[in-house]
Amino acid sequence: MQYKSNLSDDILIALRRVIRAIDQHSRKLVQSHGLTGPQALILNEIVRNGPLTGSILAKNISLSQATVTDIVKRLEQKQLLTKTRDNVDKRKLYLAPTEQGNQLILMSVPLLQESFEKKLSELKGWEQTQLLASLQKIAEMMNAEHLDAAPMLTSGAIDATPEAVKEAIDPS
Repeated sequence: MQYKSNLSDDILIALRRVIRAIDQHSRKLVQSHGLTGPQALILNEIVRNGPLTGSILAKNISLSQATVTDIVKRLEQKQLLTKTRDNVDKRKLYLAPTEQGNQLILMSVPLLQESFEKKLSELKGWEQTQLLASLQKIAEMMNAEHLDAAPMLTSGAIDATPEAVKEAIDPS
């Protein structure tokens, strides 16, 4: 008996491929750099635009202050960034990369969304808009339009530890 593919199956297969590509990239990032996607995103933002306060950082990368605080704590424990109080306003804490954090980003921690953004920018405006509308409709069809999401392609919880990401991706 020959299996006949239908449009629904083709869409689900395409979605599964996207999910798998994100999972594979997340696994490679943890294995090669010891960072989760969100940790790499935050460290990258601080290296490129820092020193930054936590609130400015959260705004720049579209994550909540609480999420950023948790990820920053993990990066600080790994000695990839430091916190420094402002000399004038002691309430302000600035986040800056350590030399180790700076070197890690300069070694070009690969962020999946960077290559995606490059390829997306090569499309015509109407193609970009069509993709957005289609993906928004899919999110709505999956009752996911209300979920918070940052502009990053990574698997696992945003504030997951590398160990939790490894376990989620490869539970063996």
